[in-house]
Amino acid sequence: MRFEKISAVVPVYNSHETLEPLVARVKQALADRADSVEIVLVNDSSSDSSWDVIRKLARDDPAVRGYNLMRNYGQHNALLAGIRAATGEAIVTIDDDLQNPPEEAPRLLDRLDEGYDVVYGAPEHERHGLWRDLASRLTKIALRSAMGLENARRVSAFRAFRTQVRDAFAHYDNAYVSIDVLLTWGTTRFSYVTVRHEPRLAGRSNYSLRKLVTHALNMITGFSTLPLKLASFMGFAFMLFGLGVLIYVLARFFIAGNPVRGFPFLASIVSVFSGVQLFCLGVIGEYLGRMHVRSMRRPSYVLRETLDSPPSARPSATPSDDGEPS
Repeated sequence: MRFEKISAVVPVYNSHETLEPLVARVKQALADRADSVEIVLVNDSSSDSSWDVIRKLARDDPAVRGYNLMRNYGQHNALLAGIRAATGEAIVTIDDDLQNPPEEAPRLLDRLDEGYDVVYGAPEHERHGLWRDLASRLTKIALRSAMGLENARRVSAFRAFRTQVRDAFAHYDNAYVSIDVLLTWGTTRFSYVTVRHEPRLAGRSNYSLRKLVTHALNMITGFSTLPLKLASFMGFAFMLFGLGVLIYVLARFFIAGNPVRGFPFLASIVSVFSGVQLFCLGVIGEYLGRMHVRSMRRPSYVLRETLDSPPSARPSATPSDDGEPS
């Protein structure tokens, strides 16, 4: 299938060294699959010269459109801005580090032709460090619970999807953004293809263990009620345990004629129940805190500057929750 137009959306953060080869390779990779290609570069408040490079690319190439965010909002927030700005029939998202080769993008588009709406490029072998791999697994476990999909473990930042899916979250107003969860709001037709995963061309990963763990926690509490269900389950389980202890105490009293000795045992039971209660209150407090932040209607992102974007396609800031920068 040949598309009339394909949009490639790239969140950019401190990657001035890779942007020029990235744009060239993306255009070449998608040229045979569409009559025209646009590349949307969203600068997530980089501290290097990335925005200057984007300026130059947009000035020299009409296919490149640049968006500069006011501050660092996080990868998924930057992606949301770019996805809302895209004007193609299909959207391809790819990181700025060239670890996912743009030449693999046509394989994702081929899979879309088979009737799927979202296709992920699952890496054969991820080239990250130990802690990054562990944090990535934690994120995918959290995503699996939020998405309710078995293939969540194949999720990656390299994805292609039909632009119509975007309509499902056109009015999303929460700064806790997970593009993968939002895509599930529009379709259940997900698939993946295995792609190469190459070493970084330059620089180092901007994700730390702390940021990945924070993202996973934000995702599981922002898009799922699993923690509340877990708290309810723990409360019910320990209620049954307490009932069992009560039956044991009463049985010993009627059989032996005297109360059960052992203050340490009783104190331990009280401590366990107190801990469970505090845990459940903490989970409920986390959700109440998010409701409070949501009431402040903080934006998902704010644009500082745009380059060569038609007015009708400019993404608008969406009032919403607090987000964790990545």
